[in-house]
Amino acid sequence: MKLSLMNGLSELIDSLEVKFFKLNQKVVQLEKKNQELQEELLLSKKNQQLQSSEIETLKKQLDTLKMVNSLLGSEENKRETKLKINSLIREIDYCIAQLSD
Repeated sequence: MKLSLMNGLSELIDSLEVKFFKLNQKVVQLEKKNQELQEELLLSKKNQQLQSSEIETLKKQLDTLKMVNSLLGSEENKRETKLKINSLIREIDYCIAQLSD
């Protein structure tokens, strides 16, 4: 009876060791995958920042081109250019007023 119980416990322990080993391997795999995904996410965020910066640069270039186009006589965007020039003049006037105080 004791021998049978000992064999059963031994088999149970062996089974638990195998399961523990497999679970441990799975944890290691998941940790590795998690690290890979974190690195991929970081790279994606960097790419997004670069693209956002590039979009802002291109928008500024587009605005500049629109203004230049308007100044060269194009009928398109003349109103926008006049508004921008007026805005710049107001900013300059404000700066001059600040310097005068």
